[in-house]
Amino acid sequence: MANPNEVLTPKLTPTQFKRLGQFIHTNYGIQMPESKKVLLEGRLQKRLKANNLEDFTQYIDFLFSKQGQIRELQHFVDAVSTNKTDFYREPHHFKFLREEYLPEFSKSKNHVKIWSAAASSGEEIYTLAIELREYMEEHRGFTYEILGTDISTEILQRAAKGVYEEKRIEIIPLHIKRKYFLKSKNRENKSVKVNKVLQQNLKLRTLNLMGSLAGIPNDFDLIFCRNVLIYFNRKVQEKVINALCAKLKPGGFIFLGHSESITGITAPLTQIAPTIYKYTP
Repeated sequence: MANPNEVLTPKLTPTQFKRLGQFIHTNYGIQMPESKKVLLEGRLQKRLKANNLEDFTQYIDFLFSKQGQIRELQHFVDAVSTNKTDFYREPHHFKFLREEYLPEFSKSKNHVKIWSAAASSGEEIYTLAIELREYMEEHRGFTYEILGTDISTEILQRAAKGVYEEKRIEIIPLHIKRKYFLKSKNRENKSVKVNKVLQQNLKLRTLNLMGSLAGIPNDFDLIFCRNVLIYFNRKVQEKVINALCAKLKPGGFIFLGHSESITGITAPLTQIAPTIYKYTP
């Protein structure tokens, strides 16, 4: 027998889930299969509470209203986007950067320009900054700049703060940790903050890869777009890959996630190592 005092958790109807799923896919390229219904419900229930709404009918009406598109849309995007990342994730990419790419690149150039297209909470951009700072110390006159973008404003705010749980940097060698991370004075906190030097030569901005990239420069040497394509279907993957290629200098490189491939995609790229592709227009 149902408890009359029990508060029922709002649920998405199949029709509501389909409508939101189509909106997400059309505007952001992210696939929303039935298996993600519970996940989406859980994340959006927090938005119902934040807006003092009783059910998803009210929420969807608000989201698609003129006021909702201004006030709620970015919160909705923050809720549906996935933000899984780590320092030195897929370490062979950074090994390639350190041991192969930079030594060859710096024979003729002294400034490298990198775009982290799904910067998330910042672990990737700060890993890149560490590698480039270390290289700069050994090669006087060498400089770099990094652009970090993500669809989620909320997650980029976390990236800008550069504060992480101490256990997140366990993978980093001790001498690098001491050099580039500051421990919290409150030892119960168990958090670290990136050294401000890592935030130099770094810009962050919100960007939907499915939208216009007109404001993004087209002279990058390297683009990291890792573990993003897995959320897109093949048609969207091809569109995004070619849009990224248009932002690379000839001979530049794109780095994808370990479970991603451009097999079956028409794009001016040549694979030179696992998940590393050279732009060959």
